[in-house]
Amino acid sequence: MKKLVFLSLSLVFLGCFEPEKKCQDFRTGTFEFQTYLNGEMVTSRFTRTDSLEIDTFQGKTDTSSVRWINDCEFVLKNLHPKNMQERQAIHMRIIKTDKDGYTFEYGKVGDPRKERGSVYKVKD
Repeated sequence: MKKLVFLSLSLVFLGCFEPEKKCQDFRTGTFEFQTYLNGEMVTSRFTRTDSLEIDTFQGKTDTSSVRWINDCEFVLKNLHPKNMQERQAIHMRIIKTDKDGYTFEYGKVGDPRKERGSVYKVKD
């Protein structure tokens, strides 16, 4: 009976274990993000330094400032917004990492709605 209780408690604690996130590995570099747009898979490529992110999508380039809140969270703000929607800063939070990339949650600053996506690092 004692072994059964010990085994049950061990499984409870193991179930609560969350693998370590290695957000620092993805602070800078060149990345790709894939998503569906109008039923078609499209790819965006961006390069991030510690303070800037340069995104190229469908032949257009945008530059955003990067402000790190902590190791796994940062805020992007478009440096050259073309409309009111582009003026809104985006809060990004890395929620899981692996050797090739990370899964993140993002949304407009102040908006409770969040979306998720995955990014793959293509070079340092």
